Amino acid sequence: MKAEFSPQDKAYRAKSASTEVGRYSAERRKDALLAVADALQQNEQVIIDANAKDLSAAEAALNSGEMTSSMYGRLKLDRDKLTSLIAGIRQVAELPDLVGAMSMARELDEGLVLYKQSCPIGVVLIIFESRPDALPQIVSLLIKSGNAALIKSGKEARHSVQALFKIIMDTLIDRDYPPEVFGLLESREEVNSLMKMEGVIDLVIPRGSNQLVRQIQESTRIPVLGHADGVCHIYVDEHADFEKALRICTDAKCQYPSACNAVETILVHRKIAPQFLPRLVKVLQEKKVEVRCDADTIAELNLTGAKPTTQLDWSTEYCDLIVSIRVVEQLNEATGHINTYSSRHTDAIITEDKEAFEKFAGEVDSAGVYWNASTRFADGFRYGFGAEVGISTSKLHPRGPVGIDGLLTYKYRLIGNGHIVGDYTGPSSKSFTHRDMDIKPFH
Repeated sequence: MKAEFSPQDKAYRAKSASTEVGRYSAERRKDALLAVADALQQNEQVIIDANAKDLSAAEAALNSGEMTSSMYGRLKLDRDKLTSLIAGIRQVAELPDLVGAMSMARELDEGLVLYKQSCPIGVVLIIFESRPDALPQIVSLLIKSGNAALIKSGKEARHSVQALFKIIMDTLIDRDYPPEVFGLLESREEVNSLMKMEGVIDLVIPRGSNQLVRQIQESTRIPVLGHADGVCHIYVDEHADFEKALRICTDAKCQYPSACNAVETILVHRKIAPQFLPRLVKVLQEKKVEVRCDADTIAELNLTGAKPTTQLDWSTEYCDLIVSIRVVEQLNEATGHINTYSSRHTDAIITEDKEAFEKFAGEVDSAGVYWNASTRFADGFRYGFGAEVGISTSKLHPRGPVGIDGLLTYKYRLIGNGHIVGDYTGPSSKSFTHRDMDIKPFH
C-alpha cells in the first residue's frame, strides 16, 4: 500500500484514534471482532492465494540458505492455521471485557474515594518477521483492549499481510472505526523514525529473531515488550515416568520445532540415564532430530548417531530438529544449568515426585515452569487468552504469553467534594480512614 502520510503523521493520527476507540463499548468491540472473524473466513482463499505468492518468492531464499527452514515454516499460512486463527479471534471476542474494570475502591476519608481503573495503553508499535498469522492475532487483542497500533511486517510476508490487513480494515471501517486506528508501515526507515516518538508511541512489541528484538530494545526509550530468545529446557528427574517423559520430550521438540517454546535442551538425571537416554535418543532420531550430547555419555551409553556438544549448544535456540542433551547428577545441578542458560521463557520437569517439582518451581526463574507437560503449551491461545501479542520474559508485568491484560494499564480516579490536603496536615489535622470498599461504579 502506498503511504499517504509520513510515519510521524500516522503516529499522531493513531494517537487521536486511540482516544476514540478507547471509549467504545464492550458490545461494539465484540461485534467488530466477530465481524473480522467472519470476514477472514469468507476470504480464506484470497488469503491462501496471497500467501502462496510469498511462499513462492521465499523458495529461492530457502534454497540459497538466506532463509532458514524454520522461518519458511512460520511464513506458511494454510487452512489449518487459518481455522485456528479464526477460532482464536472468536475466543477473544467472548473473553470478559477488562477495559474500564475497577480493581480497587478505597475511602480515604468521608466523601473522598480512590478508584483504580484499567484503561488502554494507547498506541502500540508492532514489528514482526515472517509470521503473517501474527497480524490478525495481535489486531484482535488490540481491538478487544481498545488500543491503536502501527504495524510493520517482514518483507517476506508482504502479500499475505497486505491481504489480511485490507480484509480487517474494510471490516472495521464498515463498522465506523476510524481508518487511522491501525496503520501498516512499509519500510525499516519508518520504524526507525517512530522509535524516537516517545510520548506518542506508548509501547513497542517486536516479534521475530533475537537479533531483531535486541536491536529494538537497544534503539528506543519507549518501553519494549518481548523476548530475545526461546531457550527452553526439560529436566527428566530420577523419579520420572519414562513413557510420559518420552511423549513430552518428543512433543516439545518435534510438534513445531520453529516455535520459541520448543525445547532446545533436555537434562537427564544420571540415575536413570543408562535406561532412559538410549530410548529417548532412538525416539528422537526416528523423528529426524539431530541429537547432541557430551562425548563421554555418547561413548558410555553407545548413543549411535549422536554428535558431541559444544559450550555454544547450551545457549542456542535451534528453532529446528536439533536438541542438546546433558546428564546431571541431581536436581540442583539441573536448576543451576537452567538458570545459567535459560532465556527465562518456559522450562519443565518430568517427575512423579511432588517435592521435586516444588523445589524446581521455586528455583527456576522463568515465566513458565511446568510439571509433566510439554513446553509447547506456552501460548496465548492454549492459555485461553484467545491469542497473544507476544511472549514476555521480563519480571515486570506482563510476563509469559501476553494477552489482553498486557495491553492495558490503569489510572487512579479520585472522587472528592472540595477536599484539600491542607486539612490533613498540621496539629489539628484530620485523619485518613483508608477503608477498602466494595467495588462499585463511581458516581
